[in-house]
Amino acid sequence: MLSYLWVFLVGGVLCAIAQILIDKTKLTPARILVLYVCSGVLLTALGIYGRIVEFAKCGATIPLTGFGYAIARGVEKAVDEQGFFGALTGGLTATSGGIAATLALAILASLIFNSKPKN
Repeated sequence: MLSYLWVFLVGGVLCAIAQILIDKTKLTPARILVLYVCSGVLLTALGIYGRIVEFAKCGATIPLTGFGYAIARGVEKAVDEQGFFGALTGGLTATSGGIAATLALAILASLIFNSKPKN
């Protein structure tokens, strides 16, 4: 039961930080997205994010930093198996399921809902 609390708290803190960045800075959501993904890759390379994932499980893998973690882990595994060329393909191989699901759901949402221009 306590593990659910940690999952919720860690995921909530990551999301709260992003919301504060949106509200208090001039960073666009797209830049914050890139910042989170790159932070996940960097923290994984430094050996920090893996410990966070062990502790918070999906509370750390679901936010965008988790996507960076998945990319870094995929590259690491592919480099071990394929050498240099694994660095070029490992990230996409590791995250292809999530990317495909995102594209499919985006197409579905665009067919169901009507977009409106920003004023």
